[in-house]
Amino acid sequence: MSLRRLARVLLALTVIGAVTSVSPTSVAETPIRIQAVPAPPPGFSTVWSDDFDGAAGTGLDTGIWRYDVGPGSSFGTGEIEDMTNSTANVFHDGAGHLVLRALHSGTNPATGWTSGRVETQADGFGAQAGGVVRIQSSIQQPNVNTSNGAGYWPAFWMLGAPLRIGVPWPGSGEIDVLEDVNGRSSTFGTLHCGTFPGGVCNEGTGIGSGERPCPGCQTGYHTYAVEIDRSTSPEQIRWYLDGSNYFTLQSNRVDATTWSNAVDHAFYIIYDLAMGGQFPAAFGGGPNAATVSGGQMNIDYVAVYAKPPASTSGTNLARGKPTTASSAESAMFPATNATDGDVTTRWSSTFSDPQWIQVDLGQSYNLNHVTLTWEAACARAYQVQTSANGSAWTTVYTNNNSTGGIQDISFASTGRYVRVLATARASQWGDSLYEFAVYGTTGGGTGNLLSQGHPATASSTENAGFAATNAVDGNTGTRWSSAFSDPQWIQVDLGASHALSQVVLNWEAAFASAFQIQTSPDGNAWTTVLTTSGSAGVQTLPITGSGRYVRMLGTARATQWGYSLWEFQVFGT
Repeated sequence: MSLRRLARVLLALTVIGAVTSVSPTSVAETPIRIQAVPAPPPGFSTVWSDDFDGAAGTGLDTGIWRYDVGPGSSFGTGEIEDMTNSTANVFHDGAGHLVLRALHSGTNPATGWTSGRVETQADGFGAQAGGVVRIQSSIQQPNVNTSNGAGYWPAFWMLGAPLRIGVPWPGSGEIDVLEDVNGRSSTFGTLHCGTFPGGVCNEGTGIGSGERPCPGCQTGYHTYAVEIDRSTSPEQIRWYLDGSNYFTLQSNRVDATTWSNAVDHAFYIIYDLAMGGQFPAAFGGGPNAATVSGGQMNIDYVAVYAKPPASTSGTNLARGKPTTASSAESAMFPATNATDGDVTTRWSSTFSDPQWIQVDLGQSYNLNHVTLTWEAACARAYQVQTSANGSAWTTVYTNNNSTGGIQDISFASTGRYVRVLATARASQWGDSLYEFAVYGTTGGGTGNLLSQGHPATASSTENAGFAATNAVDGNTGTRWSSAFSDPQWIQVDLGASHALSQVVLNWEAAFASAFQIQTSPDGNAWTTVLTTSGSAGVQTLPITGSGRYVRMLGTARATQWGYSLWEFQVFGT
């Protein structure tokens, strides 16, 4: 649905002097590719990103983005453009950028403008309690100035996910990461919250940084970011320009309820290039006869990075595992979307109560926490349940007043199956989850699962269908199988040295009758930490040692076939 901002009128006005009166002309811009999506900052992981690698002249990937079309007069901000889905206004340039272009037709500068406004389909980007989220984008503002840019209003911002199910603005929250007006080479960072008009957040102005200089932001790419930090007390929102923190807002600036309603949930991301409105008017107005047509907001990438709470760690055991549900809204929203590791896909149920989604972890684990990333259409009441067999369930957590967003739930239980049983919906829609993550350790063991998804290699493979990576993919339906000779090995690179506590081997019927577990700091010099015999099925093997690389060296086969592992799991700290 198309959701609109309300007006923001600045308290302190800085009025531009008279501009040169010249006829509107066209802006010719050839964006230059700056960089790929950066690696996450230390302590963070990449939740989602888009590098905008579409072919030249193509429009949005509507599986990821949606157009927000309509007349600017309907947005509540006084804008005068029409937002369209035309590739004249919104397009990929073929060099790794998404371009929003404002175009003018006719002779009246107050009419005849078209431009673009886009938002993410996903609305699950937020910080979980005790964690941090960073939303970052590299952008070149329209290459205009105060002489020919009156009326231009580029923006990179976020709206609170509750807005999509009817929770009103500004109480549902808005965070403006970048705004500039009239080609001033500036940036503004703002939080909108509370009630309109006025209220504790001074709406429709909000609480913000005021105007901050942004030299060269019209002529080159600069990085704009915001961090929502729920790991500190009081919580904070921090605004960054090119990595420099230029404004920090603490939660104690407003009352706890106002802050929680506006900030402590998930968001969706928006870009738009508006023309005219109250904000440009506060700085001299526009467009006018000198305003140039064709100015572009060029977006090189967008990325969402997250840092989990200090109390949570480990590998998501549910990722890629068989997942089923009581229902699905349509074939576009199957249960498997919630365990695919992609926060832009989701499971959504039919529009009735109760509903459930469950994952088969493939074997029993000592379970310690679950992370649920809800879409705006969340469950108002639900239970987390575990089971040894998928039939008899034990309730380990109950929430009867859920606000959705990103919820991390700690508990202690054992089981092979984990289920979310939703008993009441928060909206007229179904129950909808972007991600359903489960964490724990194997039976009786200690430590975190370190190996899943890491690079794995082997001495040989039976054929291309039985690659070494199959044994560390978390999927008990795929396997590594070697050639039919002795000895053979499989090894995994953990990426860094770890203190190791346990190895779990899930053998196919073709197992090793004798093998060794070895560790190495460099993948060349190996230390044997365990010598033992194998058996079909799951073997849980305590070990003591350290290393970056761990290897199973099979010295004798139990059958005429090769060595075959469904899963090769390494645990440690």
